[in-house]
Formats: sequence, structure tokens, C-alpha cells
Amino acid sequence: MPDRRVFLQRAFAVAATAFVFPRLARAAAPAKFSAYPFTLGVASGSPVADGILLWTRLAPDPFDAEGPGRDDIEVRWEVAQDEKFSRIVRRGTALAVADRAHAVHAEVDGLEPGRWYHYRFLAGGEASATGRTRTAPAPGRDDDRLRLALASCQHYEQGWFVAHRHLAAESPDLVAFVGDYIYERSRKGGRVRTHRLDNPRTLVGYRLHYAQYKTDPDLQAAHACAPWLCTWDDHEVANDYANDRGQDLDPAFLERRAAAYRAYFEHLPLRPSVLREGGEYRLYGAHAWGSLVNLLVLDDRQYRAHQACPRAGRGGSNVVGPSCTELARPGRTLLGEAQERWLDGALAGSKARWNLLVQQTLLVPAGTPSPEGLKHWTDGWDGYPWARRRLLDSLARSRAANPVVLGGDVHANYVADVHADPEDPASPIVAAEFCGTSITSEGTSAKRVAAIRAANPHIHFADASRRGYVAIDAGRDRLEARLRVVDSVHQPDSPVSTAATFHVEAGRPGIAG
Repeated sequence: MPDRRVFLQRAFAVAATAFVFPRLARAAAPAKFSAYPFTLGVASGSPVADGILLWTRLAPDPFDAEGPGRDDIEVRWEVAQDEKFSRIVRRGTALAVADRAHAVHAEVDGLEPGRWYHYRFLAGGEASATGRTRTAPAPGRDDDRLRLALASCQHYEQGWFVAHRHLAAESPDLVAFVGDYIYERSRKGGRVRTHRLDNPRTLVGYRLHYAQYKTDPDLQAAHACAPWLCTWDDHEVANDYANDRGQDLDPAFLERRAAAYRAYFEHLPLRPSVLREGGEYRLYGAHAWGSLVNLLVLDDRQYRAHQACPRAGRGGSNVVGPSCTELARPGRTLLGEAQERWLDGALAGSKARWNLLVQQTLLVPAGTPSPEGLKHWTDGWDGYPWARRRLLDSLARSRAANPVVLGGDVHANYVADVHADPEDPASPIVAAEFCGTSITSEGTSAKRVAAIRAANPHIHFADASRRGYVAIDAGRDRLEARLRVVDSVHQPDSPVSTAATFHVEAGRPGIAG
């Protein structure tokens, strides 16, 4: 008889496969809504030179688990050159399938490269809000610049999403969101608002959680301003989970993960091709911005080895010193074998001027001093030094031009040089790193951040005191990063400012200033 873990893995794969390849859709019912159906806004994502993915979800009552009924509903979409839709260039229909929470993922092709468009959805006599999106440029054609916003970590209770409002006002070409789109757990104090549901574990629970986040007008504005690239971290499922194991060692964890993954897909502008047989959601992939930038999106949760030296009776992270010998054990992967092989090939084959690694967390070492030596947090790259060295070796072998690492997760702005040997500051610098602070989630103490900065000379800047995002402007010869921060996420009208600006010169790895 198979053990519990094998049984759950098989059950998870069966359930996920049923989601990837749903039953043949019933004939679409006439759209009749009790209230305005587009309450969760619109979004676009995964731009290519001739197309884009458009998203919405029909939710007349966002917190009704039944949604607008059990029938599939036909939704029309339109893409136009102007906001008034007087010059419509593409239109079509898509099914909002009841089994998928009446979410719509419409793949639009036949568009012109490097062009801004407006889009909307129509159903039941109602029109959605208008979204603005753009296609990626073709190589060598209007591809001299990319304005990218980097964001992560938006706990609904810990602050207003005012940073998203300022992000939208900057009208970036593209938004990269690198994890913790929702937080599964509530907190006891310091809340500006409250989750309707604490700690969801079922598909219905996760759907309600996403619905609450997506009713936020500032988050809707950020989605409507530009296409997004998305990857997840841990809180989309549960804190500090690793592959098939949760922090609390729940034997039914894979059932929970299946529900969370499904709800994530239903609520984000992801192409259906991310859904794979066997329960895999293939979020990692390469996204070209002409010949200027190659954005390599990674997934460091789904395939990782379990964290080293957890606390007794627990999974998840720990802070460990040199006595944790498991930390450096060869073979402990963060990305998994298949993703590592893909990344090797993607880096080796890249002809782009800039290669951006779009991933979840801080890559460079960030140990803190202690009497027994540096201590490291085991949930990030510091907990997987063998995997980090493999990534850096791959980067060196590939000779990919001008690599820059982007991350989030740690609720702080970090700017750093990435060395070929991360433990040796005298080794060559191979890349620059910009790890962005959170949209709302609380930061680490100033004392701890100062200790990390002092103990790690490769880190040029470290600050966890304010929330915000990173505005990146990449051109042919220079990449600039502005650390955009708001005064207080407890004030919905808080202004935004630039905490610091750094740049990287093409052909010169590392931070130039």
C-alpha cells in the first residue's frame, strides 16, 4: 500500500489534471447578472510581439462562493487603438467557465509589436473597466527602452495599497510581481483592515481571499495600467512551504496546495499553457522585450528541497549557524533539476543586451554575526548555497550579457554586487542585484538590517523602514533603478518619493552608482 504522501501526490495530480483538461463546456447560458459583474477589475499579462493575455472574472458578488451560477457564460472582449474604442483592431469571445470561478483568460494575437492598446470585456449588457496594455517590441524595432516596475509582498491587513496607485501613475511598460500576492494568515495588531477569512485551506476559501484583495481599487489600477509578469512565493499557499511540505507538517498539505495553485491561476493574467499534466504549474519561462531585455522568470517554491535544520517537529525556515551541516549538502536544490536545465539553456541562448533574473528573494549572502559565526535564514538563497553556486556557475558559463538579479520577499530594499564566489568578496563581480521592498508587508528591524549590511560588504544599500516598489529604466547602455517608497501605508493618501537611485553600465557588471 502506498504511504500517505504518495497517495496525496497521486490525488493532487488527478485533481490538477482535471483542472487542466476540464470537461467539455456546456453551451453558454445567456448572461443575466444580479449586479455589476466586473467587480474584480481587468488585467493583462505575458506580452509577446503580436499578442497579449487578457483576464477578468465575473463576480457580481465577490464574496458569494457560488458566483453567478453553475452555467458557463460567454464574454466578449475588444482591443482598440484608442480609449473610446472607436478604432477596434481585434474582438472575440471567451467562455467564463463555472468550474474555473467564471474567470476569463483570453489569448489575443494578430496585434502589432511594441504598441499600446486599450481593452475591455462585455457581458450581460455591462462593460468592464478599460485596461491599458502593450505588446512586446520586435527585435531591433522600437526596442531601445524598457520601463519596468518590480513589486511584491502585499499583506492586505498591514496597509493600504497606495504604492500600487503611484506605480500605476508612472505608466510602466511592464510590471513584474515576484510573489506573496496574498497572505493566508491574519495578524493580531496594527491592522488598517481585516481579512474576511483567516488561513484558507480549500478552493472556496482561497477564492474568497483573492476576491477580497482584488476588490482593492489601487491594485486594480496597477493591473489595468500595463501587462504583468507573475510568479509566486510562499504566502499564496502557506508560510515557508517547500515543494510538498508545509511548515506545520500537515499530512494533507498537497490537497491544500492544489486548491491554492488553482485559485492563483484563476485570479492572475497567466496563459493557460502554464497548466501541465501531473499537477505542475509551469510559471518559469523567458519573456523577450525585443533584443533589449530577456526577462527570465523563475519559480523557487514548487520544486525546492525542504529547508535545512528546521525546528523540532516543524517544517519551514530557521536561522542557523555553522553547526547546521545539512545547509551545504550537495544536491539541495531551490529550482529543481528541470528548471535548472531550462535556465542553463535560456542563459546560453540569450542574445539580449540585458538579462534580468526575475525571481522571488535576495540572492546574495545576508548572514548576521553571532558568537559561533554568521547565521543564515534557511528559507532564502542563504539556505541553499549549493543551488546558488550552480546558478552563478551557469551564469558564468553562459556569458549572457549584462545580468541583473531582481527579487523581493524580504520586505526591504537591498542593492548589491553579485560575486562569482558568493562567499569571497575578492572574487569577480558577475551581476548586480536589486531586491525590492514590500507593497505593504512589515519590514525587518532596523538593527537587524544594519547588522546584515555591516557583515556583508557586497551590499551597497539596505533599508527595511519603508514600503514601495522599484522603478527600473533599461536602455542600451545603462539600467537605472529608483527605489520608490511611500511615507506610510497606514495613510491611503501617502505621497511617494525616491529613497535612492542606482545604475548599472552595460559591459560593466555590478553597481556603478
